[in-house]
Amino acid sequence: MRSAKDFFRPLAVGAPEPVREIPFRPSRMIHFFDPGNPKMAAKVGDLAAQCDVVLGNLEDAIRADRKQEARDGLVRIARATDFGDAQLWTRINSLDSPWVLDDLLTLVPEIGDKLDVIMVPKVEGAADIHYVDRLLAQLEARAGLTRPILVHALLETAAGVANVEEIALASPRMQGISLGPADLAASRRMKTTRVGGGHPGYLVRTDPVGEDFTVGRYTYQQDLWHYTVARMVDACATAGILPYYGPFGDIADVVACEDQFRNAFLLGCVGAWSLHPKQIAIAKKVFSPDPAEVAWARRVIAEMGDGTGAVMIDGKMQDDATVKQCRVVVSLADALAARDPELARAYAAEENTDA
Repeated sequence: MRSAKDFFRPLAVGAPEPVREIPFRPSRMIHFFDPGNPKMAAKVGDLAAQCDVVLGNLEDAIRADRKQEARDGLVRIARATDFGDAQLWTRINSLDSPWVLDDLLTLVPEIGDKLDVIMVPKVEGAADIHYVDRLLAQLEARAGLTRPILVHALLETAAGVANVEEIALASPRMQGISLGPADLAASRRMKTTRVGGGHPGYLVRTDPVGEDFTVGRYTYQQDLWHYTVARMVDACATAGILPYYGPFGDIADVVACEDQFRNAFLLGCVGAWSLHPKQIAIAKKVFSPDPAEVAWARRVIAEMGDGTGAVMIDGKMQDDATVKQCRVVVSLADALAARDPELARAYAAEENTDA
């Protein structure tokens, strides 16, 4: 068994020291782009100005005969682009693929100083993270990097869900976990072909009225992913890392996309993937606390004083538990406002109105 004292020692001689706390940087949307597509590559600079995270995708959406092109494209983009406050991530190929070693052997030496996070697909247990952890340390040492590249796990198999707690705690590099609903649905043998979102067949029905079981009964569509998201959020909160909802595949259905993102936000996720520019605005809206909610949270904190006891505000009881909830909202709002001037103005205007 590894000593706890060794957990924060580099896994390779000359590698940077592991981080002791995952920094919270706004990441409301992780916007995917194909780095081998010249049209997409030309837009990355503009996307970085709009997004918290831009991610060069090397995995499933990239055909086998275009893997090298995408990898080389990401190197060119990373070198040529000023990302400003945005983070640069990549999703490498899965650990059972013939391309993943070339991904890491190329990206870490070439652009490791620009990469914030590497997303690892189809993580099934702590052993997968341990493998990547050691390899990254060796490559960082060889490249002379001064900060470690963080790791983000993609939860998209039944085994991964069963082991999500050990995955979250597997390494100091762990930045967060995203739900991958499409691959997870296939792994579980779920009978849906949708990428995220609910399903009209997954429902509850109100009780019958009288003896006619067909009249006056209403149905309500349920969320297929509620259990998994909640469990993922708990695992991430325990480990001090960040949970994310993954993709919503129906690009045209912006209403359902917003609903799904909001469900994830309310359950504790800090962001979601965006696959199309129209989803960037949805994620920005949903994963930023509402200005009125922020103003209310600040009021509760102010009136609670030292945070102990209980007070009545507008007929609602507030105590130490609600102060903790309010601090979560205010802390997130402050972090987002520091990056987003438009949001900062909205929060300030609401506070002035409330005052």
